[in-house]
Amino acid sequence: MTTTAQAFKFGDDINTDYIISGKYKFKSNDMKEMAHHAMEELDPNYYERVSAQGGFLVAGTNFGCGSSREQAPLVLIHSNTKAVLAQSFARIFYRNAINTGLPLVECDTSRINEGDALEVDLEGGIVNNKTTGEQITFAPLPPVMATLLADGGLAAHFNKNGGFAL
Repeated sequence: MTTTAQAFKFGDDINTDYIISGKYKFKSNDMKEMAHHAMEELDPNYYERVSAQGGFLVAGTNFGCGSSREQAPLVLIHSNTKAVLAQSFARIFYRNAINTGLPLVECDTSRINEGDALEVDLEGGIVNNKTTGEQITFAPLPPVMATLLADGGLAAHFNKNGGFAL
C-alpha cells in the first residue's frame, strides 16, 4: 500500500493528551466529532489543515506516550491522518494504533520538514520525500500486523473473517 500526502511535523514526546485532550475523553463516543480536537493542544488548526486532503503526522521520539487511550489513534484516523511517522513509539500506543487500523512507520524523521510531500510504501519499507528527493528506509510491518491494517484493524479483521485468520 502506497500513500502520498503532506507532512505535518511535531516534536518528541507527543503524549496521548496532546493527541486528544483528556477533557474530551468522556464528552463523546463519536470519533468524527472528537477528531475536530485532534492535536489541538499543539496545533489548534490541525484538523482543518489535515482533514480535507489527508496528511502524515511526523514526529520525533516516544510518540504516543502517556495513558492508554484508544481514542488517540481513532481521532487521528477520523481526522484523515494517513499514517504516523516517528523515530519511536510508546508500546501501548503502537498496539492501539495497529488494532484500530492506523498505519505507523518507525523511521528517521529528522530530515522531514513541515509541508514536505511524502510517498509512503508500507510493504516496501520506503518513504520517498518528493520535496527533497531523499529516500528513507524502514523495516516493514510483520505480515500479521500488515494484515490487520489492511483489514482496517483488529475488530474489522475479526468481523471480516469470523475470527482470527492470521
